[in-house]
Amino acid sequence: MATQDDGAPVAGRSDFIREIIDEHNRTGRFGQRVHTRFPPEPNGYLHIGHAKSICLNFGIAEQYGGQCNLRFDDTNPIKEEMEYINSIVADVRWLGFRWTGATDADTHAGVLFSSDYFEQMYEWAVELIEKGKAYVCDLTAEQTREYRGTLTEKGRNSPYRDRSVAENLDLFKRMRAGEFPDGSRTLRAKIDMTHPNLNMRDPVMYRILHAPHPHAGDKWCIYPMYDWAHGLEDSIEGITHSICTLEFENHRPLYDWFINAINEGRDTPIHHPQQIEFARLNLNYTVMSKRKLLQLVKENHVSDWDDPRMPTLSGFRRRGYTPESIRNFCAEVGVAKFNSTIDVLRLENAVRDHLNRVAPRVMTVLRPLKIVITNWSDGGDEDRVEWMEAINNPEDPSAGTRKVPFAREIYIERDDFLEDPPRKFFRLGPGREVRLRYGYWVTCQDFVKNDAGEVVELHCTYDPATRGGDNPPDGRKVKGTLHWVSASHAVHVEVRLFDRLFSVENPDKTADGTDFIANLNPDSLEVLNEAKLEPNWRDARGPNWDDGITRVQFERHGYFCVDPDSTDKRLVWNRTVSLRDSWAKIAKQK
Repeated sequence: MATQDDGAPVAGRSDFIREIIDEHNRTGRFGQRVHTRFPPEPNGYLHIGHAKSICLNFGIAEQYGGQCNLRFDDTNPIKEEMEYINSIVADVRWLGFRWTGATDADTHAGVLFSSDYFEQMYEWAVELIEKGKAYVCDLTAEQTREYRGTLTEKGRNSPYRDRSVAENLDLFKRMRAGEFPDGSRTLRAKIDMTHPNLNMRDPVMYRILHAPHPHAGDKWCIYPMYDWAHGLEDSIEGITHSICTLEFENHRPLYDWFINAINEGRDTPIHHPQQIEFARLNLNYTVMSKRKLLQLVKENHVSDWDDPRMPTLSGFRRRGYTPESIRNFCAEVGVAKFNSTIDVLRLENAVRDHLNRVAPRVMTVLRPLKIVITNWSDGGDEDRVEWMEAINNPEDPSAGTRKVPFAREIYIERDDFLEDPPRKFFRLGPGREVRLRYGYWVTCQDFVKNDAGEVVELHCTYDPATRGGDNPPDGRKVKGTLHWVSASHAVHVEVRLFDRLFSVENPDKTADGTDFIANLNPDSLEVLNEAKLEPNWRDARGPNWDDGITRVQFERHGYFCVDPDSTDKRLVWNRTVSLRDSWAKIAKQK
């Protein structure tokens, strides 16, 4: 499916949802109008699955010159918090989308809330009672489930189903007035308790809940159920295409029934949008249930919702993913009618592809091993520093070059040296020669061990004729090229190596008596406290990223970003993703 570099749709792109919209535009069903919405419940942070819905709804509105609302379906105050509302607003804006009425001066401008429509929903509920299409029921939640029946057994009518209109109106008004305790009564639609679709068996419209609301305050003690509110919110806002995930397909008849029931006998019917369902985004090695994500946070398996191992958008942002890479991933995955599981490698490759083009290169040694160049004084002052020219990004010539210091003592990676290397080990060993990237060719002459028998220092000689890493005049060759950092100039940093949070493809598949927690990857985080960074990045300088997050490629290691835990005295870097997929190799070995 074709997309631009930033994930926006390009001409000619289509899918079954856009085909439906094209047909509506052809027939004039909504007067050539396209108005979508992204309607999250503010009961948790957004995850990567929500990104697909965000990109779809906002992308369709943009493609057809229409509008897209950001509206909170805030109908359950006991699970909703302002923290979640604020995080969702920030995530949508970070992805690069602006809803109808949005401004940069006020980040919450134009944001809509279902709770702002509660009065209108209440009046429509009263209308259904007056039409004999809704009744107050005294069954408990457990009794309601029992009376509902099953897929193979018909439901039974509630003993309160035949209350008079007058009694129902009185009880419903008293429910609103707060006369009854939580759970003691509900308002239910009067449809058909024998209907083959369980959602149509007299569904609950309102329940009693004495709880403060994060947006509406203490105004209400009865709250609409999602199925009652869903279509009415869309109608009030003039939504044309109510795009939902597949689990709402069996709810669509109820969506339509509620609106048709309100419109029955009306001279001026309320607006009736079209609900369309698509497959939600599922990734392997990932859980995307907000309940399970909350469990990870509450039980301290992760640091918070924005832990870089979490599949939340705030987690991906903190890990260094770019909005462009997530938009490109969602566009590449496309829209389908059937649920499937996407390989998380496709998401990882999306950020690799983008950062490869735009991220500056930096030399960083994660596990340092010191080299002392014993013949450095042969070229002049033993304490001299030479400045080598390094390429900032080979994928972007306009990024230019930078100067990096080279001196008598440098650091290389500890695993770039073996005391007794095998034949195909092309890095350093006793008597072996390698190229130091942008520096010189060096040959290991000797090494020093500590009391534990660990190699802690290499003594090498350099070839002055190979400055900049050039081939020597005598034509000899080497196969190994190592990155390095000048010891006296290196910036001491903390590096956090994040990996997948779960060690199996399907975290929900567990042995009896265990849950998904049993599949957590014990190696999902490694903290390195002795890493050395080249001095150009002492203050984390680099491109002016729109979201303020500094991202680079640590040569040979992967892509990294500066973590908010950083201070003026100590930078903390998070690994976004390695340069290549290491899990594929592990899976192949298994």
